Amino acid sequence: MTSLAQTTADRPAEITASEQQARVDCAAGHRLCDTFGWSQLIYNHISQRIPDQPDHFLIKPHDLMFNEVSASNLAKLPLGGVEEFKAQNVNSSGFAIHSAILEARPDVNAVVHIHTEAGMAISAHKDGLKPMTQAALRFHNRIGYHGYEGFAELDEGPALVRDLGNYEALILRNHGLLMACATMGEAISKLHFLLTAIRSQLLLEAAGEDKILLAPEDMREHAAQQWDKGEARRAAEEWPAMLRWMDRVDPSFRN
Repeated sequence: MTSLAQTTADRPAEITASEQQARVDCAAGHRLCDTFGWSQLIYNHISQRIPDQPDHFLIKPHDLMFNEVSASNLAKLPLGGVEEFKAQNVNSSGFAIHSAILEARPDVNAVVHIHTEAGMAISAHKDGLKPMTQAALRFHNRIGYHGYEGFAELDEGPALVRDLGNYEALILRNHGLLMACATMGEAISKLHFLLTAIRSQLLLEAAGEDKILLAPEDMREHAAQQWDKGEARRAAEEWPAMLRWMDRVDPSFRN
């Protein structure tokens, strides 16, 4: 079993400031997911592209829990680096999913994939996400669906990329949720709102179909565009606040 110390044994002592910031952001993403209750033992995965080395990305070693991830113990892999991921004890499904998306989408720098109970429930919902709430309208005509193919393997990459398309949000049928964004802050924020929308939908559906009021059709795209217009401002405001939160909870993610 790989220890925290062993995961960094072969890493060069000096890394660029760009890579260090990517490491901090990726580690913070893991800690936020764990704090939100989105982690599942050692499973699920988050990746972060390294800005000044765009053909490389960071991902956690398989046997670490999310609350053990720090800037220094993340594995660094090249896109398409099959032999490298095997040598660094990285989850094979995680490598398959993240490497494929980051290689196909140069606009994406952070990918978060989780298996929450609500996320798995909506993934098996035949109607998927419905336009019930303002949170759900953030994803109106802006979310993809990927059919279940079992545990992700390398040959599933092209289908994942196809079904994600130009979207950021993807529901993996009978599986879970995925968010692919320009920054870690955007990925975490949008997952938060997606899960809020999903939980609200499931709660309301439990009351019965006759109790459900969908958003007016002529307001759905209007609200989605309102969400779009504020994305840059939200990203600039939310991520520093989330980092301050994680610093208060446990600043060891920066180590």
